[in-house]
Amino acid sequence: MAHKVTKSDIQKMEEEIDRRKHIDRPRLLEAVKEARAQGDLSENFEYYAAKKEKNKNEARIRYLDRMIRLSEVIDDSHEEGQAGIGDEVTVVFEEDGFEDTYILVTTMRADSLKNYISIESPIGRAIKGAKVGDKVKVVLDNKSEFFVTIKKICKSDKDVDIASF
Repeated sequence: MAHKVTKSDIQKMEEEIDRRKHIDRPRLLEAVKEARAQGDLSENFEYYAAKKEKNKNEARIRYLDRMIRLSEVIDDSHEEGQAGIGDEVTVVFEEDGFEDTYILVTTMRADSLKNYISIESPIGRAIKGAKVGDKVKVVLDNKSEFFVTIKKICKSDKDVDIASF
């Protein structure tokens, strides 16, 4: 399954790759050289730490490059008043009246611990395109479903990072 990303996601990944290649890489290479110059590598913690950071940077570059190549670019536009990517949506769960707020994001930005919900998740699919006052059915599987009512929709002011690996 290809990750769904927006043009903005692609741009941010390209900017991060550029920063990692032109700013972080030279700095990390210099740190490895300095640590190597300290002598005996078998007991040189600084050398191994510097190598580890350099390798993490290179892995992140490869990861982002692969994501750019393999992701599906989707349109993130939506009508005014409809829940869409980048919107903060407050819902009320019909079953118990519990209220929660989610930010709709692409699969690459999803982070359920921060309530950044992918438009591909069950609740994301259900509320994407809904309007304030709509009652929508969230289908989890063939046996489980529940209803939520859209209470509020507004543009999110949070800058959601692209997921790390």
